Amino acid sequence: MGVFVFLPLVLPLTAWPIARLAEQHLHPRTATRLLTAVAAVMALCSTVCLALVMVVGTAQLPGNPLPDAWSDPEVRAAVPYDEVVGKAAIPALCAVVAASARTLWRHGRVRRRAHRALAGLPGTGVAVLPDEVPYAYALPGGRRDRVVVSTALLDCLEAGERRALFAHERAHLAARHHRYLLAVRLAALANPFLRPLRTAVSYTAERWADEAAARAVGDRRVVATAIGKAALVSRGTPVATLAGLAAPGPVPRRVAALLRPAPAVRTWPPVFTSVGLAAWAAAAGTAVSAMSSANAAVTMFLILRAATPF
Repeated sequence: MGVFVFLPLVLPLTAWPIARLAEQHLHPRTATRLLTAVAAVMALCSTVCLALVMVVGTAQLPGNPLPDAWSDPEVRAAVPYDEVVGKAAIPALCAVVAASARTLWRHGRVRRRAHRALAGLPGTGVAVLPDEVPYAYALPGGRRDRVVVSTALLDCLEAGERRALFAHERAHLAARHHRYLLAVRLAALANPFLRPLRTAVSYTAERWADEAAARAVGDRRVVATAIGKAALVSRGTPVATLAGLAAPGPVPRRVAALLRPAPAVRTWPPVFTSVGLAAWAAAAGTAVSAMSSANAAVTMFLILRAATPF
């Protein structure tokens, strides 16, 4: 197994170039899907390898419930510097699990509270709340997906801008953007090297909804104006894994993108371009990460099986 068990922990660095270039050169839909897939696979691989290293470290602790043979020199030899990294992996994996559980719990709690707050309103796809705080966000789940918007935000927008607002939020719901946002957030918790991908997906998901709203409204400038106005007065969404028109992020870049022609739709960037090379580098890093974690898992299974007396 050797150093291959550590590769998935650092291979997310190969995705940093595509995280930046995808925002600028890929269609937002393509960028969101690509970056989320890369982040999810790399996070899973790094977590698997961290768990394998933790097994070796846990087996060395006195009074642990694992078989005694799992701390034999033959098993420990499978992990370089087992004395240090084996024990360091225990709190690291516990921190990953705790942070992921907290994020999932908070995401579910906010969604449940939001649905309970809307229980007395008509069961339409749009819930307008009489509130002096300006906000708007897409709320998935429950009996049906809903767009939640306050009267304070609607009062700040013209008629065409309101249509852009609702088109934007419906695009979030139709494309299930909350799943992408939650996936990359969990991935970044599993491996901090994936944080640039989380930031990039937060931006590209909003850009995806921006482009969908521009097609629905038929006027890119109106959508850009709505985004600018909402960003000036809104506080964003109640949780980072929910999407909204005025979500935190580089709003000026979104507005500037809408003032340019619509981006071309491609399933994969051209090879001999900066974004194409970055995409292939990220794909290669993801493939190597998957192979390394699979190799480490199989090797560790065989070693532990051979060491365990029957």
